Amino acid sequence: MGKYILKRLGYMIITLFLVASITFFMMKLMPGTPFSNQDKLSAAQLKIMNEQYGLNKPIWQQYLIYLGNMLHGHFGTSFQFNNQPVLQLIVSRLKPSLLIGAQAMVIGSLLGILLGAVAAVNKNNWVDSLATFVSILGISVPSFVLAVLLQFFLAFKWNIFPIALWTDWKSSILPSLALAVSPLAQTARFMRTEMVDVLNSDYIELSKAKGNTRWQTVVKHTLRNSLIPVITILGPLTANILTGSLVVENIFSIPGIGEQFVKSIMTNDYPTIMGLTIFYALLFMIMLLITDILYSVIDPRIRIAGKENN
Repeated sequence: MGKYILKRLGYMIITLFLVASITFFMMKLMPGTPFSNQDKLSAAQLKIMNEQYGLNKPIWQQYLIYLGNMLHGHFGTSFQFNNQPVLQLIVSRLKPSLLIGAQAMVIGSLLGILLGAVAAVNKNNWVDSLATFVSILGISVPSFVLAVLLQFFLAFKWNIFPIALWTDWKSSILPSLALAVSPLAQTARFMRTEMVDVLNSDYIELSKAKGNTRWQTVVKHTLRNSLIPVITILGPLTANILTGSLVVENIFSIPGIGEQFVKSIMTNDYPTIMGLTIFYALLFMIMLLITDILYSVIDPRIRIAGKENN
């Protein structure tokens, strides 16, 4: 396992290098400049600005300078956000996005697994139909529609939660519920499909023949084996939700990194675009690594197969 993780970390470093390189050159192809008031600047002022940010150098020099700074943990300063260091800017905006994202994933995945399991155990009766309807509804209704409904009923009409703004933990509940719908629906659908297949397996019949109750069979044999495909989708889903949702963050006026990323693209804020892209890529790869490790924890056959291959 240790060698496997080291190998994956090596792949992650190579992938980050490729992501940073491709993003850097693609970013330079974007139209416009990072100076929103360029039309009001004289030629001399524009020259000074370009020299200050190193934009007067050839692109290949800018690329090498950026890679060198990145290796030392320096990702430049933002053009848009008052010359703040990009790393500091991301950290300051990360907490709200991570909190609502983590809460959404916990709520969505746990309820989704439970809903899918209940649907599979009660296959083809009204419970299954109701669970399937809920999961389809969850996929069909966009998170921003649910966000507005939650705001109207739970905040505006019944005054249970804050309607918007980021003040305390209660401010995170409604956006978390709005974001939880998608992982809940997708997890429930995967869980139901996999669990129905497992319930039709020979070893499940053997378990019943040994005298295990239906509950014992489900908990001991069915749930664990059905979780492996579900974990496959939870990794990318977690990375997507943890990095914030522009629409939901805007609806609830949450200062997260999703909003920051779009603003940096619209204003050609090169350092912020680079920093956030590298952060997204790193988070996505970490979630995939955790997913692979969880495979071997849940199903020992995968770990054994890995040893045999080595």
